[in-house]
Amino acid sequence: MHVIVLGAGVVGVTTAYQLAKDGHRVTVVDRQPLAANETSFGNAGMIAPGHSYTWASPKAPGILFRSLFQRDQALRLTLRADPHMWAWCFRFLRNCTAERAKTNTLNKLRLCQYSQKVLRETLAETAIEYDRNTSGILFLYRDAASFDAGVKHMKILEDGGQKFHILDFAGLIQVDPALAAARGKIHGGLHGPTDESGDCHKFSNALAEACRKRGVEFRFGTTITALDAEGDRIGKVRTDKGDLAGDTVVMALGSYAPFLTRKLGIDLPVYPVKGYAVTMPIKNRDAAPRVPGIDENFLVAYTPMGDRIRMTATAEFTGYDTSHKPADFRTAMEVAENLFPGAGDFSRAHYWAGLRPMTPEGTPRIGPTKYRNLYLNAGQGHMGWTMSHGSARVLADMIAGRKPAIDTAGLTT
Repeated sequence: MHVIVLGAGVVGVTTAYQLAKDGHRVTVVDRQPLAANETSFGNAGMIAPGHSYTWASPKAPGILFRSLFQRDQALRLTLRADPHMWAWCFRFLRNCTAERAKTNTLNKLRLCQYSQKVLRETLAETAIEYDRNTSGILFLYRDAASFDAGVKHMKILEDGGQKFHILDFAGLIQVDPALAAARGKIHGGLHGPTDESGDCHKFSNALAEACRKRGVEFRFGTTITALDAEGDRIGKVRTDKGDLAGDTVVMALGSYAPFLTRKLGIDLPVYPVKGYAVTMPIKNRDAAPRVPGIDENFLVAYTPMGDRIRMTATAEFTGYDTSHKPADFRTAMEVAENLFPGAGDFSRAHYWAGLRPMTPEGTPRIGPTKYRNLYLNAGQGHMGWTMSHGSARVLADMIAGRKPAIDTAGLTT
């Protein structure tokens, strides 16, 4: 079977790899000059089932409301005359109950755990190098109240089979000695020992090369303009470089997938949520973090990547705008210097903003559509790197007519 995969982010590339493993002829189409050059380029780099919490929680409406007046909130809402944004926000708010938050979180966790398993299988097959770090992830709390709340909240994931270690400040330093500089600033934390990290952009391009060795064709620098429906199937994929036809089409275009699905009458509730990342060379190796972590009070993530440190922060509902200004990175850089003073070279920092393809529930849409040869694999949101491998394997099994290895409740179209 010839499968055309639309999109060469980490979700598209992992999908191509799993389909090629199954023996399909695969063509991947993307407007960028190489793989993972948009959302997958500057993400936090964390493979983090231990942070599978859905954003739609009872606290989220208050945070979004405050963000209209206080722009230092972790979730920021910018009012726009966009009916798609308002429709998405309405569905998001409906998911902000304790019951739905727990259900959506456990659905995310199930996929994330399976995806990490598939990643490890892929690494055994390809031996890809991508600044992998398997020392886990730390979740840091600045005071006793937030620490106690974090431990209580963690029970949801622990009930789903995720492992954690509860640590005081002395225990945190044993896991990562670099945190000694944060004495008096951190009360305690959690260690997710099975979580990991790595450079998603580096991995995706190496996996694209592994795909090529399996016969996958990549058509980079090619913009998809439309999908032509012929009865109950997609007949052609129209691009600025000519039309393509295949037996099956997979939509893996992240935040941009709705531009095509709406024209086909498919309800895909994906909306972009902008995140910011600053990546800097390590200046002082002794002061730099060894283990990735998240400052839970400021919702700033930090990830060592070889000779670099990446800091990521903020979730801003502001449409398809990817612009950024120095103030957008202020909190992340302040946390970097606060926790690891002198570790990073701020004078050579690289600044980036990208769009996370979010669904109201936080879970992706994977599977068939009303067109018998069109499948979706989109909406992985801020967990795209974590979810990509499992999403790809689930979809490949669906296309092959096999029952996926995990329960797909809450994940399907």
